[in-house]
Amino acid sequence: MRTLCLASLLAATAAAPSFAQLPAQNDLGVSMGHIHFLVTDPDATKKAWTDVFGATEGTSGQTFKFLKIPGMDIVVGKANTPPTGGTQGSSVHHIGIVVKDYAAVKAKADAAGFKWQELTPNVQAFVTFPEAVTVEVMEDKNISTPVAFHHIHESVPDGAAAQAWYMKEFGATKGSRRNLPAAMMTGNEEVDFLKANMPPAGTKGRSLDHIGFDVKDLDATLKRLEADGIKPDIAMRDMSKQIGLKIAFITDPNGTYIELTEGLAGK
Repeated sequence: MRTLCLASLLAATAAAPSFAQLPAQNDLGVSMGHIHFLVTDPDATKKAWTDVFGATEGTSGQTFKFLKIPGMDIVVGKANTPPTGGTQGSSVHHIGIVVKDYAAVKAKADAAGFKWQELTPNVQAFVTFPEAVTVEVMEDKNISTPVAFHHIHESVPDGAAAQAWYMKEFGATKGSRRNLPAAMMTGNEEVDFLKANMPPAGTKGRSLDHIGFDVKDLDATLKRLEADGIKPDIAMRDMSKQIGLKIAFITDPNGTYIELTEGLAGK
């Protein structure tokens, strides 16, 4: 099943030392966890993240392997059926990565043949990764690593309402980006909200199938969410022996499919 991909995924990336962990969990015991792609050609997506952003390999349990950049894990699996679309047109319009050397990253993307759409000359661009995944690249020469995860950018009818939901349910703090609402997580990670011109599609079944948050206590988190009327799409499954994680799935009010994990932090 698509939704149980963490339990069945065996990535085929070459081993390399991991150079970053997930951000610290906030007062609700929540941190950003992972971005999960389900695509027709997993190797092409893995290669893109490795070649352009220098992603390295992480592991959990005996079999579960994934890619890492500072602040976020990148999980890539094989879709059972072709994705219904890329990121644009879905509730996750794009994801954002901050880089120390914009020109160097652009050169890598150009060498890979990826479309590069300049937004702010020599500072900010959209790059189209395999299977129509849009990634925003922004330069910040002051970051301590070559790259770092920065944001998930949702396309929503009501940004203030979306911000309030992430603040209440995931302990985010109130913020803004380019005068639009943002839900600030720990570290420099955030969920930003664009005004949708038309109702977006949910992420489930797209090439970016879901996003992930890691929690300190999944059982307690699910009980809290259910008390707020948020029923899990998939109830908690204890996969500790298989992949070192407990997992469950919910959907946010705008159609973004979310995997909740316990145990990903520190991997």
